[in-house]
Amino acid sequence: MSAVANPATVAECLRVGAGFSQGDRNWIAEQFGTLDARLAGFHADATELEVSVKDREARGQKVTLECWIAGRQKIVTTSTEEDLHAALNDVRDDLRRKLNDAKTRQEPRHNKHLRAVDQPEGTPLQDAEREDAETV
Repeated sequence: MSAVANPATVAECLRVGAGFSQGDRNWIAEQFGTLDARLAGFHADATELEVSVKDREARGQKVTLECWIAGRQKIVTTSTEEDLHAALNDVRDDLRRKLNDAKTRQEPRHNKHLRAVDQPEGTPLQDAEREDAETV
């Protein structure tokens, strides 16, 4: 069971911006469906996604996916893939990576103090001294 009472989903949080119509929204939400597992840790009312495209179906097309989560910095991913489907997949995968990276940065490192206690001070120096003795 999730710790979040109302978990965010793509279907609930996605807005379509410039270059897309409301008719494209369901198709895009299906493409982004794999983000649901990553977004589930955030409250739906504090999470927003917006996808837009500049120069749709033309050379130089640029797809942008923006993600706002309360208490965090805005995450922006872009793709210049010429195929719209590939560009949507590209921004989706990039957002997933950035959300994972952000989560990793915020998690406490529970065992950091344990590593310092387990290894007595001077051990690296003693290892270096042993290597020096072996080379002589």
